[in-house]
Amino acid sequence: MGPPDTAGHWTYLVPIIAIVVIVLRGVRTRNLRIERMWIMPTLILGGVLFSLSSQTTPRFTVLVAEVFALGMGLGVGWWRGRATIIAINPETHALTSKASPIAMALIAGVFLLRFAFRDYAIGHAADLHITPVEITDIFLLFAAGVVCAQRLEMWIRARRLLAAAQSSRS
Repeated sequence: MGPPDTAGHWTYLVPIIAIVVIVLRGVRTRNLRIERMWIMPTLILGGVLFSLSSQTTPRFTVLVAEVFALGMGLGVGWWRGRATIIAINPETHALTSKASPIAMALIAGVFLLRFAFRDYAIGHAADLHITPVEITDIFLLFAAGVVCAQRLEMWIRARRLLAAAQSSRS
């Protein structure tokens, strides 16, 4: 009889810790610097391109799944960005953002679904005729879509708020 398997606990503990961190970060108001909003999407897209370029061209069915996951990620990210509260100080034009309860619930739900589906997909990869690397790529594209669309939507709204505040001051 070998040592007890504790890896199973971490599989569930890590997502719960991540959700708690996301919620705790989301409940506080943070400064929003629109001039820096391009950095995270650029880093993520660079990482995705690097990861995908080091692999062979995916099969058609996997390519369809990747495009679908990217599209779903873009939709979720856009919705999450729309649900983020952006405010501007009329005197200083300082922008702040805060995740709304809907945005936090959305990301927590997506996170839990992602981990549940990932565990299922990896456990049944042979039945689904897909490799664990292809599953990882699909989830990577979903995450990239979420981050990029959220930042783009927030950037568009923040620019509009800033332009309106600047024009009303003139």
